[in-house]
Amino acid sequence: MNARDTVLARLRAALAGAPPTVPVPPGEHRRQGDLPPGHPELVDLLEHRLTDYRAEVHRVAEAAVADTIAGILTAAGAAAVVVPPGLPTEWRPGPVEVVVDDDLPADRLAGLDGVVTAAAVAVAETGTIVLDAAADQGRRVISLLPDLHVCVVRPDQVVATVPEAVARLTPGRPLTWISGPSATSDIELNRVEGVHGPRRLHVVLTDG
Repeated sequence: MNARDTVLARLRAALAGAPPTVPVPPGEHRRQGDLPPGHPELVDLLEHRLTDYRAEVHRVAEAAVADTIAGILTAAGAAAVVVPPGLPTEWRPGPVEVVVDDDLPADRLAGLDGVVTAAAVAVAETGTIVLDAAADQGRRVISLLPDLHVCVVRPDQVVATVPEAVARLTPGRPLTWISGPSATSDIELNRVEGVHGPRRLHVVLTDG
């Protein structure tokens, strides 16, 4: 008996007492990759994944985006935030000072309390949000230095898988892949947040 036969014999023995497989009726189950962008199941899964990663998720109507952002920043005690030049004006929070990034130096960015951006695409299966430095997302550095990041995601930007997300992105653009607040662990597995980016991530998921 060769090695292959040995492995197969062990597998057959291990499966001998397993219950029979029950086939799933056609149409009863669909892989997430079969769902179109923005499908409610994908948006729900994205929320679940982000929450697992300790991000705070806010499901709101499109008309409530500005008030939601203002509420997040006020609750966080933010006094001044940076926004990319192309962020929709209706999303810019009123109660705090809004600083539009015009190549602000790193020390100025680090001194601001937060950043508000849009997103390029979001991956439901991995709970990942991708920024591609478009006008409503800005330079990579503005989403890395402030301690708080508020990111607005529309449902049509939510896809199932990483390959679907990559297909939507333009090659050569600087990308930032975000899965929850910045965190790392040392050799003793002690979690440390904020080492490589914001310690706090709030995702505003709109309804349209």
